Amino acid sequence: MTKRISLVAAIAGMVMLCTALPARAAEKIVSFTVNSQKIVGTMVLPDGVSKPPVVLMLHGFTGTRNEWASDAVKEGLFGRAAPVFAENGIASLRIDFRGSGDSDGKFEDMTVETEIEDALAALDYLSSVPEVDKDRISMMGMSLGGAVSTAVAGRSTLPLKSVVLWNPGINLPAAFTTIFGEKAMIEGSASGDQIYNAVRVFDGKPIPLKGRFFETLFSVVPAAEITKYRGPLLLAVGTEDQIVYPQPVSAKALLNYHDGPEELWAEPVDHGFGLMQDSKTVDKLIQKTLEFLQAHSN
Repeated sequence: MTKRISLVAAIAGMVMLCTALPARAAEKIVSFTVNSQKIVGTMVLPDGVSKPPVVLMLHGFTGTRNEWASDAVKEGLFGRAAPVFAENGIASLRIDFRGSGDSDGKFEDMTVETEIEDALAALDYLSSVPEVDKDRISMMGMSLGGAVSTAVAGRSTLPLKSVVLWNPGINLPAAFTTIFGEKAMIEGSASGDQIYNAVRVFDGKPIPLKGRFFETLFSVVPAAEITKYRGPLLLAVGTEDQIVYPQPVSAKALLNYHDGPEELWAEPVDHGFGLMQDSKTVDKLIQKTLEFLQAHSN
């Protein structure tokens, strides 16, 4: 199996990105339904570009469609990336999974499989949007959204131009054991249809979940899912990530199961790509993602 892996080491300096939205891109709220429940998303279209390529953006666990925000990245990771893509001729759709943000449903009914279902429906929706090119759709996912992306890439009947994973969940049971602890994983898995308030270790916040969520952490295996996708893949990781670790070892292991063009991009930052400190690495990541999407958009 031929591999084309490039590991980009940390480099000094900051890539300057233009993030001005109002004058150069049209942003609108859109919706579609899955099992009679509404999913809400934000679509950003580049100004003056007919039938642009488009990227579907999938947020992580407990996130929303703008993704993780901080004082340094107030608009959120996806909210910051979308206008940059639009400035460079790429449309985007970022959605709230059911149970999150403005979409219908309760968070405790969410599972990895329901998020896969939502993402597949989002691809179907994009294929019907006349303003974008249905033959040039890409996908990117952050954290749990990255794990979901591996499954969607492998299961979708709609060909994807490329897939981008930002610190994706690679070994989901291990990652969520880090988040909740071993006791919660055992008790949560046995909770059936009852709500189990799993307490997040790092901040003590209770998060309502049901047994089916924990079961799907074991039944959806990103390495197995990605074997069914052979298109271009960009895997971006932080080598100081304490949720998905060790890196870049875990990332390289996932890539061993992907048979196709691929790149590995790594920086010495945490799960949020350093956004709690500043936007330096985030902007470099957005630029790298843009270049990858552009390289595989034709």
